[in-house]
Amino acid sequence: MKFVIIGGGPAGIQAATHGARLGAQVTVIERDIIGGAANLWDCIPSKAMIATGDVVSMARRAEKMGLSPLQPALDLGAMSARVQSITHRLAESTMSLLESQGVTVINGTGWLLSSHEVIATIGGGEELQLDADAILLSTGSRPRVPDWAEADGDRVLTTRQAYPPPVIPEHLVVVGSGVTGVEFVHMFRSFGSKVSLIVSRQQVLPAKDPEVAAALESDFLQSGVRLFKGARAIGLSRGDDGGVSVLCDDQRVVSGSHVLFAIGSIPNSDGLGLDKAGVFVDGGGYIPVDHHCVSNLRHIYAAGDISGKLPLASVASMQGRKIAEHVMGLDSRSHRHLDYEKAASAIFTEPEIADVGLAEAEAFAGGRKIRVTKVPFAANARALIDGDPRGFVKIVSDPATGVVLGGSIVGRNAAELISVIAVAVTAHLRVDDIVESLLVHPALAEALADAAE
Repeated sequence: MKFVIIGGGPAGIQAATHGARLGAQVTVIERDIIGGAANLWDCIPSKAMIATGDVVSMARRAEKMGLSPLQPALDLGAMSARVQSITHRLAESTMSLLESQGVTVINGTGWLLSSHEVIATIGGGEELQLDADAILLSTGSRPRVPDWAEADGDRVLTTRQAYPPPVIPEHLVVVGSGVTGVEFVHMFRSFGSKVSLIVSRQQVLPAKDPEVAAALESDFLQSGVRLFKGARAIGLSRGDDGGVSVLCDDQRVVSGSHVLFAIGSIPNSDGLGLDKAGVFVDGGGYIPVDHHCVSNLRHIYAAGDISGKLPLASVASMQGRKIAEHVMGLDSRSHRHLDYEKAASAIFTEPEIADVGLAEAEAFAGGRKIRVTKVPFAANARALIDGDPRGFVKIVSDPATGVVLGGSIVGRNAAELISVIAVAVTAHLRVDDIVESLLVHPALAEALADAAE
């Protein structure tokens, strides 16, 4: 089975390694760095910078822990070197894994010559033609920039031009209050920047639980972040002093030293020869797929951002694994389809936010009967010991059966703690299964059992 993968991000890597273990002859074509955008520009660099900011914030809270006041200074050069070191170390580790599995990696640009032929354009314009029994398209996406703006990488930035930024902005105006936008607010606020956030709706994180969004808004306001709610950015101007101003549709003007756009992404489906191969693309540039991640052509798959599903690295990785199994015919045996509604997600702000499964607001909107239990971290011994009792644990369950349907966590280490609820949701566990688990004391995880009570 000749399996050719265009794009070496989370989906491509997982499909390649799992496919090779199952016996496929796998070739991966990647134009940048193994690991893709998640490694090079998005997940890993952003979280590395956020981790630095978290240490700065923690140091500023030293007095609460019985220490003398600490005022750490950010070394932008050292932080940038650290981010690059992490990125390259992960890329080298992944490359070693691929090589150990016998996967062929081509550094170049891939595109479809026909439905069973792939061209890899490598350095100097040389072209290699590959025959394929199965093809995976996992080319990711790129940041969206509005038509009325131009990201110059200096004063007007996309998310990928801020890992790291050329300088730490004196006053950063963030356009976009989704997951990426609020993470940038947190990051640069912790670095000492003044931050203004343009919120097109009436709450940050419009797709999240209102109570969760309110907790984050409260923390932003307490730390001096200016929120411009109900304002949609429609224009951009530059001042004589080099500053940048954003005009909103309600005539408010938000000015700062830099502007950062975090308004979503565009799938990288252009230039792949999809028309020539007969692959259907929708109006948004995505490749629609079925529950096996198969496109309109049975042997051509799409995964990750380009598939139009949840834009999470974890989801892309699982898509890659499921695709490899389908390519090798294992879907006819023990094979569970990927359930996107049970994917856990996290937002690395301060406090952290994480959720999984059915949300309280979603259930009420659909008229579904649920049981909601909530416990604040202010009642948790470990949270008090750590000096950070912000946030809460909320668990949504079926009132008749006790089966865990979902949950939200706001607080320290939420991204780690949500895994317990995610396993409960996926395995159809009951709240009693969590309550009766013998957990460590003192630990933040005890709040999960308390919330399940």
